[in-house]
Amino acid sequence: MTATASRPPDAAPPATGGKRARKRERQGAAWVFLSPWVIGATVLTLLPMAVSLYLSFTDYDMFDAPRWIGFRNYTQMFTEDPRYWRSVTTTLTYVVIAVPLQLALALAVAIALKSVKRGKGFYRSAFYAPSLLGASMSIALVWRAIFNDGGSVDNLLSGMGIDIGGWINKPGWAILSVALLTIWQFGAPMVIFLAGLQQIPAELYEAAAVDGASWWRQFRSITIPMLSPVLFFNLVLQMIQAFQVFTPAFAVSAGKGGPADSTLVYTLYLYDRGFTASHMGYASAMAWVLLLAIGVVTAVLFRTSRAWVFYANDTNEGGR
Repeated sequence: MTATASRPPDAAPPATGGKRARKRERQGAAWVFLSPWVIGATVLTLLPMAVSLYLSFTDYDMFDAPRWIGFRNYTQMFTEDPRYWRSVTTTLTYVVIAVPLQLALALAVAIALKSVKRGKGFYRSAFYAPSLLGASMSIALVWRAIFNDGGSVDNLLSGMGIDIGGWINKPGWAILSVALLTIWQFGAPMVIFLAGLQQIPAELYEAAAVDGASWWRQFRSITIPMLSPVLFFNLVLQMIQAFQVFTPAFAVSAGKGGPADSTLVYTLYLYDRGFTASHMGYASAMAWVLLLAIGVVTAVLFRTSRAWVFYANDTNEGGR
């Protein structure tokens, strides 16, 4: 029998230098692979944000050196600039119209595609295509032609006895034409809705059908609660994008926000102040207010989601 030698109580523990060296090597390799992203985020995002924050407290016209003026840009924005508040009102109107209608259309098409047996891939690609094309300036210019005087919409409505004229020339209708371009780009949320619908167990619908539940009752009691996390995800994404809308409003109004500032969305007015009027300090202040506003809206959505978003592993229905 072989005796096993035991280490004296006062002996030093085994050396861990090798483990620490290997850990440092792994961390070093991780930083090497992360370095392109870190450098890109620092140079292209964090540094410009810091410069923009500084410029928001200055009077800067892009030609002369920035001159520090403190909170003057912010006070002028909130108390002395009526066009700023018109841009806020126009943007909120656009968001209220575009986001709910886009999500409703996306959900309706996703439900229809879920029951399609043949050619689902083709239809999915066809409905997704507008999301790829709609953000381009060329599509926005085509949209302007469609809703202009003598355009397709004007001719169609005139043939039905509805004489409105070109929407983009009517203050009450111009923002609706911009919103419709966003609603038309429902492909991205539709694909996400479709993926969520396919995760709902079919047994729930079968049990509801046995109990005599109508289609509408199944939609209210099964589809919406089970799809609420996906609905919340789409709502947050589309809300953030809607507050930053620019290309459709720029194309429809030729960069002026007309008629009568009816398409003067926030980012279009920011562009006008920064690049047309060369008030880059003022535009930087507007950008930071927009960032804070989007942050507040997103925080409110997350806070209120506790009352209506249902997760499968929750113990309390409707809670987090």
